[in-house]
Amino acid sequence: MARPQWKLTVRHGSEVEHAQFDDLDEAVQALRARALAIRSEGPVKGVSSLRDYAPGDQVHARLQLAGRGLLRKPVAGVDVRGDGTFMPFRGGVGREELDPSNHETPFDLVRETLESETR
Repeated sequence: MARPQWKLTVRHGSEVEHAQFDDLDEAVQALRARALAIRSEGPVKGVSSLRDYAPGDQVHARLQLAGRGLLRKPVAGVDVRGDGTFMPFRGGVGREELDPSNHETPFDLVRETLESETR
């Protein structure tokens, strides 16, 4: 049996969920649906510790898609910020935020990033 091509990891609070997909479009649709469900929970409260963290400064959940690769796996995803905004990124440990302004949705940018990294 062939291994799935894409792995979705959802880190939401202390919970970590995994799902696997053979098709990138299906994986991105699942990422989008899960991100919208998390955002519908509402904004998080600000935190005051050594400094103040507004809801937009906090990551409420991180959703990441990873593909298969020999040397370097293609990785991209979306952070759901505490204020309900989405911030697309690429990379695993060395994360780079992506500018979604030229795309209809941040999920389109995630798909495009993963497609370009698998070529």
